[in-house]
Amino acid sequence: MDSQKQYITEEKRKELEHELVELQTTKRKEILEALEFAKSLGDLSENAEYHQAREEQGKLEERISGIENLLQNSIIIKAHHGGKVDVGSTVVVQKEGEKNKQTFQIVGSEEADFATGKISNNSPLGIALHGKSKGDVASFKTPKGLIGYKIISIE
Repeated sequence: MDSQKQYITEEKRKELEHELVELQTTKRKEILEALEFAKSLGDLSENAEYHQAREEQGKLEERISGIENLLQNSIIIKAHHGGKVDVGSTVVVQKEGEKNKQTFQIVGSEEADFATGKISNNSPLGIALHGKSKGDVASFKTPKGLIGYKIISIE
């Protein structure tokens, strides 16, 4: 695992491609129409609608560029079924001192969402888990001290 590379799932790739098409077609058209309307209002130096539309256009183009870059340079991950934790693995862990088990999928930072159990390979827990096997303890430092998670299973 290279922490400098971007990883995305096939599902996320499709989602980004859909968003890109939406931004390049519908959203661009909406912003161009807003710019044309704002220009028709006259003096551009004090035209709040024009400046707002230009700002939105800049943000849109930045997002389009970011998605295109991510799609061109990211590595598509598949579910990982090996004996060691890697990007794409689903890991069941138990925090030391607790009885509850938690399940996490290791994903790239672009689609990390702790609420749905997806953690980034670059997160402290993701880094600690990488390369570990069933039964190993992955530990990392937090402001409250060292925390360990025992790996119950790797799917």
